[in-house]
Formats: sequence, C-alpha cells, structure tokens
Amino acid sequence: MNSEDAAFDAALTQLLAGSTAEQPEAPSPRGLELSALWQHPEPQLLPVPTITRGFRIRIDLQHTKPPVWRRIEVPGDITLPRLHEVLQAAMGWFDCHLHQFRTSNERNPPRFATQFDLDEGDEGMLEDEVRLDQIVAAPRDLLWYDYDFGDGWEHILRVEQVLDTPPETPRCTAGRLACPPEDCGGIWGYHRIAQWVRSGFSEDLRPDVFESAEDGRDWLPPDWHPDVLDLTEVNEMITKVSAEPPPVTEEFASLLSLERSRGARNMLDTLTMPMFHEPAEVSTEDAARLTEPFRALLQVIGDGTHLTAAGYLKPVDVEQVARLTGISGWWIGKANREDQTWPVAELRALARSLGLVTVRKGRILPTQVSKRRADDPSALLNHIISRIPLGKSLAERHAGWAALVAVGSGLPAEFWHGEISEALSGLGWRSSGGSFAAPPAHSPTLHVLSLLAGFSHRYWEPRGADPAVATVARIALNP
Repeated sequence: MNSEDAAFDAALTQLLAGSTAEQPEAPSPRGLELSALWQHPEPQLLPVPTITRGFRIRIDLQHTKPPVWRRIEVPGDITLPRLHEVLQAAMGWFDCHLHQFRTSNERNPPRFATQFDLDEGDEGMLEDEVRLDQIVAAPRDLLWYDYDFGDGWEHILRVEQVLDTPPETPRCTAGRLACPPEDCGGIWGYHRIAQWVRSGFSEDLRPDVFESAEDGRDWLPPDWHPDVLDLTEVNEMITKVSAEPPPVTEEFASLLSLERSRGARNMLDTLTMPMFHEPAEVSTEDAARLTEPFRALLQVIGDGTHLTAAGYLKPVDVEQVARLTGISGWWIGKANREDQTWPVAELRALARSLGLVTVRKGRILPTQVSKRRADDPSALLNHIISRIPLGKSLAERHAGWAALVAVGSGLPAEFWHGEISEALSGLGWRSSGGSFAAPPAHSPTLHVLSLLAGFSHRYWEPRGADPAVATVARIALNP
C-alpha cells in the first residue's frame, strides 16, 4: 500500500466514525408519523455538465480488515445502472442480489430506486437516467453503493481525481484483495472464511457452516484466496459488461433494457460474443437444406388441396409429406393421419404461422409469398427469417427472442432449453402455479429453429450445433 492509500484509509476511518457519531437517534414511531419519519428524501442532482469529464474513484468495501478496495476510472456521463455493472465486475460480485445507490451515510439517506423497487410498489427517483456527474463533481465527493441486503455489503465511492479526458471505456487501475464469496454470511462470515483459507484450511479454523474441509473447498469459488487479485481478469470482466450489443430491433432493445433493469445479463452477455458483431449469411446449399421440409409441404399442396371434414390434411397428402421429409422412415406407424403424426401437423402449423400457407373454405393453399419463393430456397429462408420471432403474447415474444439468442450463440441443441429458461427467468418469468422455478423454453420460434435444424427427423436425439441455424438466428436478431 502506498502512502496515498494509507492516508485515505485513515481519513476514511475517521470520516465514517464521525458520520456514525452524528447520526440522530431514531425517533419513537407514532401512528401516521412513522411513514413520514422513514420516507427517504429525494436525492439532489447537479446540472448536467456542458463538458463530459472522467473520474478516478476509489471503491472501499466497508468493514473489511485488511481493506478490500479497487481504483477505477469511468466517464462522467456513465449512468448509475452502467456504473452498477462496472462495480460488480471490478469488485468480483456476480450481480445476483439487489442493490442501491445512496448519497449519504445518514440513518435515512437520499437514495435512488431501481426498476425492481418501483415494480414492488416503492417510490423514489429511478436510477436509470441519472449520470454519475450529476452526483459527484470534485475530489473527495462521496457516493455509497449497497449490494445484497441479506449479507449487507456496503461500499463507499470516493472521487480521487477529476480527469479532463474521460476514458473511452471504464477500467480498473489498482486494487487489493479478492472479493468475498457471494452468500458467505456478510462481513463476519467473510472474515472467518478468509482466516480459514489463509491458514491453509486448518481444521481448527474451519467455519462450522461447512461439514468438512472438502465441503468448504467445493463451495468456495475455484482457486479463491482472499489475498489474490488478478487485475487483468478484473478488466476483462469490466470490458465484457461495458460492451454494447450489436444494433437490434426496437422491440428486442426494449427487452434487453428490461433484462438490465432486473439485474440480469443472460442475453446481454451472450450478445457480446464476436459472432454477433460479424456479417452473417447463409449459403444457397444450406438454405436448400434448411427449408427442405417447408418446400416439401408446398410441393404436396401445389396450387391448393382439400382438407378432410375435420380440417386435417388428407391421408394421401400426409403420406407424401412424410415420405418427402423422411418422417416415414422413422415414424412408428403408417404416417397417414395428421392428427396421429405430430411432425407433419407441426410442420403445417408452423408453415401457416410463417405465412407460407393459408386455409380457406376447406382448402389449404400456398400464399402469394410462398408461390413466388417456393423455387428459391434462399428467398424462402429470408422470408422465414423476416417472420421470426413468432407469437402474439408477451410470453411467446420473450421466449422467441431468448431462443434466437441461445441458438445464435452456436450452442449445441441439447443446451438450448436450459439457456432459454435461464434467460426467461432473468426477465422475471416463472413456471405456472406460483412456482419459483424457471419457465419452460417452448415457443413457436424455438419450434421453427428446431425444424430448420432437422429435429423433425430425430426429435429426441440432440444433434449438436448447426452453424447455419445459428446464422439464421443471428440474422433474425439483427436483420
């Protein structure tokens, strides 16, 4: 630790001790006066500066001995939600709990609300559009940041220097000690775990919460040691959370904003992958392979064909579709009744949702779009891409966008469902029936992508990754 850091530690200790001593005693609550007594006052904002500068800021995790701290440089126009992400990455938190910014260390300080707070019925100034340079402006200005109200991690941010030229991206220039493990029981739990690890996992110092040393080591983050900090790794994480997604549609951009406001980054982190920023194109050969099932259906119905009285494809047409698509080669049964051959039924339903076929007066007909594109696989695939994600309900749309991100990342098919469910959970969706479990991944969009990947041939056998289908998903995200 250099002399400047030592001096700051001493000054900070004195400052915090003084602020604690000056805190008024909590008044006795009396009826209707209680809400007024504990209502958080609105933070007072500075005018937006005419010139954007940068800030060198020291972050101290309070009550840690020796102190856990970081020094970061950020542009003054960074908003509080983006600063929250930088703080998480710089410290080493995983952003799996609630947070808040406040402008003092008083008992009832002015604080900023998150979107989650407002959704829960709380009131306050939303942090989303507040810039850092509307809160701090000069050296020694302070801002408080709280994370995980269960463990109670409190950080104090102190401006060390105002930079004439703001950094292009946030960065961490110095720091000391590793971040405490998530959910370790707060300061008391952290100090006990740190002491145990520093002792070389002495059995005498093993925290009682662990049944054995092996249990404790398995619970700790891999290679975690309280005295080890890798600044290169810290800056890699800051770069990751600071990266902006590629240009996307307005609807999808609003969904990403919702994800950020809920403290999740499932889709955002995936979109930082280089492949989402590169040009995407599907070859003619791949287009023909991917659209084969739809072209087979269009070939069978021709200029139009009658349906049965119950509204199904005629048995002869079902047999033809099953033969041309290869379904008859593996389907158990005759594959001649649509209501008993779900791959054919699903193909027809998806074709209708994609605007390739329509039903009128007991006949199934090709649309004008499909007539013009039936003999051009690339044009047909482009039309399919233009129609996804499918769905009218909010749940179907969200699940569709999540499916495009998961599939676009190039993940093998066996991991699609888990990735989509995790993304939906981050958006606030839950399973039906009041369960807190992640929602199922099924959606019309996923069914289309699965069909393009050939799942109608071996639906129960995951087939790894299909680069062409991943490209289709990325094009749909950024048409």
